[in-house]
Amino acid sequence: MGFPDTLPGTWAARQDTTALRTALGEDTAGTRLLEGVGPPGPHPALPEPKGTISNPRSGCREQETQERSGQDDGCNGSASLVWAATPGMLFQEDKQTKLHPLVSITLLPSSLPSLQRHFVAFFLSRPLSARDKSSASSLQSLSWVLGYNSSLAVHSLMDGEDLVLLYVSSHTVVIHDVLGNRQSHLQGHTNVISCLCVSEDRRWVATADRGPDALIIVWDSFSGIPVRTIFESHPEDGVSAIAISQDAKYLATISAAESIDYVIFNPQNPCEFVSNSKTQVIFYLWEDECMASLLSLQTFNSVVGHFSQSVFHFNNSQALTGTSAGKLVVWDVVSPRTPSKELPAKPHSMKATKLVPMQKDSLTVLKVFESCIVTGDVKGQVKFYDGQLQLLTCYSHSKVGPIRSISFSKTPPDPPSSDSSNSVSLTLNRNFILSTSDATVLRVATDRTNFEKVMEEAKKAVNAIACHPRQALVAVGSDCGLLKVWDYQQTKHLISRIFTEAGIQCLSYDPQGYFLAAGFTDGSVYILDAISLQSSCREFKFSRGPITHISFSHDSEYFATADEKYSVTVYKSVLQNGSRCWEHLAGLRSHYKPIRSILFGVQLDSNEPRLLSLGEDRQLVEYDLNSSSKDHLVVLHRDRIEQMAVPLCLAWYPQLSTESFILTANNCYKMKLYNTTTKMCRKTLLGPTYGSALEKIQILPPTNSTDPQKRYLAYITKDKVGLQILPVDGNPHKSSAFSCHPDGVSDLASSYDGCYVFTVGGNDRTLMKWEVNLNALDAAASLGGEDLIPFYNLLDGGREGEFFRELEDYFYYAQLRSHGIDTLETRQVSTHIPLEEIPSVMRAMGFYPSEEKIEEMINEVKFSKYVDTGEQVTKINLGDFIKLYINHRPAFGLSMKKIQQAFHVLGYDNENGDKVIDRGDLLLLLQCRGEHMTEDELVQCLTTLLGRRPAGGGSEPDTYDPSGAAALTEEEIPAEITAAIFATDILGLPIAEPEKKNRKERYESLVYKDSES
Repeated sequence: MGFPDTLPGTWAARQDTTALRTALGEDTAGTRLLEGVGPPGPHPALPEPKGTISNPRSGCREQETQERSGQDDGCNGSASLVWAATPGMLFQEDKQTKLHPLVSITLLPSSLPSLQRHFVAFFLSRPLSARDKSSASSLQSLSWVLGYNSSLAVHSLMDGEDLVLLYVSSHTVVIHDVLGNRQSHLQGHTNVISCLCVSEDRRWVATADRGPDALIIVWDSFSGIPVRTIFESHPEDGVSAIAISQDAKYLATISAAESIDYVIFNPQNPCEFVSNSKTQVIFYLWEDECMASLLSLQTFNSVVGHFSQSVFHFNNSQALTGTSAGKLVVWDVVSPRTPSKELPAKPHSMKATKLVPMQKDSLTVLKVFESCIVTGDVKGQVKFYDGQLQLLTCYSHSKVGPIRSISFSKTPPDPPSSDSSNSVSLTLNRNFILSTSDATVLRVATDRTNFEKVMEEAKKAVNAIACHPRQALVAVGSDCGLLKVWDYQQTKHLISRIFTEAGIQCLSYDPQGYFLAAGFTDGSVYILDAISLQSSCREFKFSRGPITHISFSHDSEYFATADEKYSVTVYKSVLQNGSRCWEHLAGLRSHYKPIRSILFGVQLDSNEPRLLSLGEDRQLVEYDLNSSSKDHLVVLHRDRIEQMAVPLCLAWYPQLSTESFILTANNCYKMKLYNTTTKMCRKTLLGPTYGSALEKIQILPPTNSTDPQKRYLAYITKDKVGLQILPVDGNPHKSSAFSCHPDGVSDLASSYDGCYVFTVGGNDRTLMKWEVNLNALDAAASLGGEDLIPFYNLLDGGREGEFFRELEDYFYYAQLRSHGIDTLETRQVSTHIPLEEIPSVMRAMGFYPSEEKIEEMINEVKFSKYVDTGEQVTKINLGDFIKLYINHRPAFGLSMKKIQQAFHVLGYDNENGDKVIDRGDLLLLLQCRGEHMTEDELVQCLTTLLGRRPAGGGSEPDTYDPSGAAALTEEEIPAEITAAIFATDILGLPIAEPEKKNRKERYESLVYKDSES
């Protein structure tokens, strides 16, 4: 190329590929590990006939007979859909069935060999099909996705009359028909997708993720069907880079444990590929040995910069790597080739031979397309070079940001004329899609050098969302200051506005839908016109921290905000020049921990608004708006609503009974109903248990006017969105949840008609629209059983188990106790026990509630009918007791970690390094802190726990002998108490045998079991 050699040779690293062969299809005995169902005949992208396996180490093909099982035959339905699929089939209007199931599964061996560089390549010449396990109806289905992962490539699947793009949004692959305004979603990953690649013919798409249970899935883009799912390819870290060979037979993946973020095959030789990180380039050879060249930046005589992407030259043995200094590193063979009849000759080593300065700006994209080398840079320029790196043409636009990917259309925009045989000119006439790192996608028409903006999404985290109360509009705000309003019925962008001063943290429409309030990260609040997004009044800035919540009263007379400084600020409506506006009323730092919810309601005896706030400090604060004045916000009530759990969200419970309630959810998977007037806890109920507690709840608007009692609740957890049938009663079959944003859900909103639920994912910069199917949810609840059946199933062993029989025995024993064990009077046969016996039976079953919890349980039953009948309930039957037990006990049993945490807070390190509490300090803490015990109660408790009750001391459990209590504690309780001693020797709780042998180990959990205590 006319450039002198400027780079010294680099050392070559040999890598053994014996393990690689095993991963690709053979175990040590030569048995094939991956077997598949092939197409009925040859296919252009997958040319293997049925029943053959290609050996990557030989030029000939080995024929093998594949033994099929009955399960393999069951996959023919999906296989026929795959092989009958055609481009554009995914969006056909007359399609009868949904083609893609949630996930198709192919089992691999339980363990794969560990390879150097954490590299694994998979044989894909005959992808497996799986049964279509998709159900006819889904409780929630993903309807639309806004936003995408701008750090990954955007691919053009079709161009011309149909512009179809493929990109990644969180854990979902989106195939987007831009002109037809349609989307198809490929779902199967449970973690955020970390990388993807597309075959040369745009049919096969491979995606991978990183995190727990990482997957690799190969999709058919024509039909949307997953044709191969690979488990445990890199079980510890997942996948950071993936590539598919030119003939669509092989996949290469790189472990996320490495810093490598790019890999690509040699188009002329699928047995050769290259990967690079920012500081090194590695060449792989798929033969007896894998040769690699590692390159240190210090070996160059000039500034090189960090490596971006690498490619193989299209007509020689060279390879190229782009750098952040605007240069190309040229790699070439340093040793002679070995002639072979079976395989093309392979380089034994590669060395950096030239450093070619191309431009001053950083090169972000480097690819070979047909007979051209194409680069993209941070200035948004796309340049085409010939094989000698001579510039052919350049496309640029002043408003295009740093280029992340370039994807060319499959065919030229117009059929070439008969005399147009120059491949370079054909390439230069090919339209292409650009994606930038600032989340913009553009279509470039080469015939007129036209940059057409296809998508422009949020560049930073999306945390704010609000639905219009009367129209099909949804507003979305991001940390980059971009505010967008969408028509979610037509899936059309209506208007947007960019705020350059700060990011948008929260949004809320007023109840009439005339105004949109926006809270920002700098503490400012804007009131905008809901249609034009223009400011309706001046900016407010009375908060010292980012605004986290914003809410309007039902009559729009007030709106309130909460911020990260634990303050609530209230604004009041005024008239200015005949139009409504708001002015600052007052603010108050009413909490000492983060505020989780602010909520306006209506007074029961008037139409006046009421305002409440809920914080992680367990305080529910109600404000007196009528008595508040300028700069003075009056607190009406302050109630501590939790003893140990942390409340996370708040909502007004629908009027499903005579009594009015406030609904809360806490971090212990419990939902609680509080009387709106007295703030008394009226019910505690088991909430949805899908991996994390409820972060936000929202009551869906009524959808069935004929049955006002049929209401539903939408909620989000850390990474899921779900539905709950009301009234809440602890039945687990009345709720459902679906993974929506694996890296975390930021906010939730529901449409005004209750037909859609929207979620935003924060750092994944996506909004997801979920279509709600309430009929399917009702059907799922019915299948779970009625009355007590769902609760029986929550007991260990169910209705026929030993645990239930023990519960019955304790229940009937409590009946005997209530009449007196030794009484000679005629006993009244009953199915109930007095409320006073509830604590004893609960403790006998292994649930040890606090005194406050006992009071809540008794009050829950005692006042259950008071509003309707005016009478208190004094007894409880077995069925209601089971519900009470299920709803109040810890959702996941007793945890040793909680005891350990207490010892870490209260204890000190002894000479062995264990956290211990002094015996005297422990007894003092039990008598002075928390729900403190009297001395008599403590002696009674220790006497019973340590098994020193006098023989024949009576049948009543409250009988004890207080004599010698001091001597007993000194004799039975050591001077220094560890968490293990406290749990096992004092409380008598069961722990696993290995933990008994070594009490220095971490204790995980204690199961519900009967205990003498």
